[in-house]
Amino acid sequence: MRARPGGPILPGVSHTAVFTGLALLAFAANSLLCRLALSTGAIDPASFTGVRLLTGAAALALLARPRTSPAAGAEPSWASAAMLFLYAVPFSYAYVSLGAATGALLLFGAVQLTMILGAVRRGHHPTAGEWAGLALAFGGLVYLLLPGFTAPPPLGAALMLLAGAAWGVYSLRGHRVQNPLAQTASNFARTTPMVAALGLAAAPTLHLEVRGVLLAALSGAVASGLGYVAWYRALPALRGVIASVVQLAVPVLAAGGGVLLLGERITPRLVLASLAVLGGIGWALLARPRPAAVARE
Repeated sequence: MRARPGGPILPGVSHTAVFTGLALLAFAANSLLCRLALSTGAIDPASFTGVRLLTGAAALALLARPRTSPAAGAEPSWASAAMLFLYAVPFSYAYVSLGAATGALLLFGAVQLTMILGAVRRGHHPTAGEWAGLALAFGGLVYLLLPGFTAPPPLGAALMLLAGAAWGVYSLRGHRVQNPLAQTASNFARTTPMVAALGLAAAPTLHLEVRGVLLAALSGAVASGLGYVAWYRALPALRGVIASVVQLAVPVLAAGGGVLLLGERITPRLVLASLAVLGGIGWALLARPRPAAVARE
């Protein structure tokens, strides 16, 4: 007998908790794998992006194939594929100079702020608590980026903020898709010609070592492909606000991994900025009015 979605997978542990944990670890792993590959010069940013997207497309195609026909629940969307590509390219180039923790915080902050502002644009009227949380989060990002000895490199920070904004738009575009797995597989596949164009444009600087390719493939096939599958398995049992709040753990996990695996230092500026950004976003999300409960049949 199959366990019901969200039910126990181990004594005292639900499917939802397991899949949520795996997804958050995978999201943090993307930052760690990219930084590890680029900081050692094992691969260049364009090649990392290409290998990540292509292996992610292959993994998602294999995972989606047994469940549905290519057309079921997936609508061809070159715009969404372009947003995915616009996220992946600056993400890789940013990690040439950013630490894993700083990059994850900038990325996450930009993603969540973009999605919240997208909701405002669609007609949502923020409460006083939401505005206060957004102001605190924005202030945290400004504080992190202020000039100083421990400030992140401006170009790397700008690239990661661009990546986060693109991922936020991509997420907003996919908010109501019928089959997220099939749609994501379709979007990844449509980045293939963009990857080819990037390869041609960056041809003089391409540099691939076996270690770098393996790290990029892990980022694409495992951290991106399998990570998204785990997230989609968890989402049906998570309320929208909870799904957003639990992602607050991603920069924290990336920071811990950066210290343990990459020998990075956590500066007081990063700690204070993280508290402001993550606390402000959490405040804004939790202050959002709950929709009226819908009766279930």
